[in-house]
Formats: sequence, C-alpha cells, structure tokens
Amino acid sequence: MTPTQLTAYAAIVRLGSAKKAAEELGVSEAAISSHASALRKELDDPLYQRSRNGLAFTPGGLRLATRAVELLGLQNQTREEVLAAGNGRRILRLASTSLFAEYAAPGLIELFSHRADDLQVELSEHVSDRLPALLSTRQADVVVGPKQSQTDEGFRSRDVLKYQLILVVAAASKLSSISKPSEVGSRPWLLGPSAIEPRGATAQLLKRFAVPDANQRVFQSHAAAIAEAHSGSGIAVVPEFKVLDDLNDGKLMRVKVPGAAATNIWTATTLLPTQTSAVGSELMRFITTPRATQAMLTGSGANINHFRPAVHVTLWS
Repeated sequence: MTPTQLTAYAAIVRLGSAKKAAEELGVSEAAISSHASALRKELDDPLYQRSRNGLAFTPGGLRLATRAVELLGLQNQTREEVLAAGNGRRILRLASTSLFAEYAAPGLIELFSHRADDLQVELSEHVSDRLPALLSTRQADVVVGPKQSQTDEGFRSRDVLKYQLILVVAAASKLSSISKPSEVGSRPWLLGPSAIEPRGATAQLLKRFAVPDANQRVFQSHAAAIAEAHSGSGIAVVPEFKVLDDLNDGKLMRVKVPGAAATNIWTATTLLPTQTSAVGSELMRFITTPRATQAMLTGSGANINHFRPAVHVTLWS
C-alpha cells in the first residue's frame, strides 16, 4: 500500500465514486481505478461494489477506509495543533464510533462549538476497541462509544444517550410480509459502517438472527442503507429516533418478529480530571445536559465551517 493508493481509496469512500475522487484529486478516473485495483489485489478483498444508492463496502473495505484516513490524517494533526496554539485557539478532539458520529455528533458539535469563538472541534470515527488507546496516547480528549461493562483504570465515563436499533423494511415491498424469526436472517441486510463494530447493537442483531456474511451489504453510511431500504432491497438496521417520520408516514415499517430490536447506551469517556484537557472536562459536563441530549436527537447537523476533523470524516445526510 502506498500513500497515493490510500489517498485515492479514501477519496472514493468519502465521495462515493471513482469519478468524483478523480475530479477532486485532479487525476484521471483510470488512475483512481488503478489504485483501487492494486489495493484489491494486494489485500485479496473486493473492497466495494456498486449499488443503486452508491457503493456497498465489504467489512474489509470499511476497515481499510478507517486505516487509510487515520494514516493520511496523522501528518495533519500536529500541523493543526501547532497552528491553533499559535493563533490562540482551543482544540477539542472527539473520537466516536460510526453510529454516534453520523447521527448524534453533528447536533452536539454544532451546539457545543457555538459556546466559544475560539473553540475548534475535530471528529474522528473508530471501532470501539480503539477508543481507549486514543485516550491513553492522548490522540483524543473525549471518546464516545457503546457502554462497556467496566471502565479501565485511569478513565472516567458518563452515560450519554440510550438508543434502540430496529429492523425496518419498505412498507410496500414483499419483505413486509416477514412474520417468522427464521425468515429474517435469510434476507438481505442493509447495513451502515456500524456493522464492523464488535460490541454495538448492530452486532447483537446480526448474531441474534445468525445473518451470514453473504447476506450483509455494508454501505458507506447508515443513511445510504436506509435509502436502499426504501427501494425494497432488504432489511435495514436503523436508530428508531431517526426513522420515526418514515414509520408514521407509512413509508417504512418495523419487522415485527421477536428480538427485532437491540438497545445500547452511548457512553462518553475521558482521562481523569488531573490528566485531561480543560475543554475535554467542559464537554463531559455539557454532554449530559438536556440541551445536549435534544441536540443529539434532533440536530440537523454540524456546520462544517465550525469544525475541521483531524481525520476527515464525512457525515452523510
């Protein structure tokens, strides 16, 4: 793997097509495709395939996407921190799992960053297993992920938001007739990046219904998976609070079989008060307030001008 190949692949993931990646990077589409092909060959993984609503990524393709943006973003992190310090700005480095980053972080960041003109928020996505290491190595001030049974020594945690993932299908599709648990695992599942999260609610559902890898289609965002579900292509795993309008309007319907929902809690974690940054402690106090909860549930999304991620994260809408 070369930096050029990783740059091309990261652009494909972020923009959703090789053509757009080529336009952004100022190279030919053939060059972008060549870089992607080289990665496929080296890693022995198809990485992604085309669908009507964008690109559907394999679990391996999503893992590569995470690693690519991390590697490419590390060189920018120090530069941003030095520039910020020189210009009298404060930086909050927030790391979270993909589900929180897409659905709850935008509203939280928008509200929190408006509290001070000198505050810059950086957001990066990771699987929950990496979050403690980000704190220990001080690559993040605060991390948010699924609630864990035990907090590591040296960390402090606060429960932030309880959420429920449900299974939904297009109300007008043939899938609306599913009535037995045995039918659920045999149908196509339309998943967002949280499919690779080992301890999240999505993993609970995949295990509960014994969904084989062949039936899992992983999209570059959870919103893309929901869009595909509207076409009747499969069963989508979605946060209940984000599809209430579609459920009430009769566009989507819940899969009504036992066990077709999973509940978890997003938990914010940081270092002990004597070790964490002042702005990290400030977010830990703010994140459980009623205003913050409301912003996470109903926020329309963070204004990209108000924060610049150290590791580029695209929040699809």
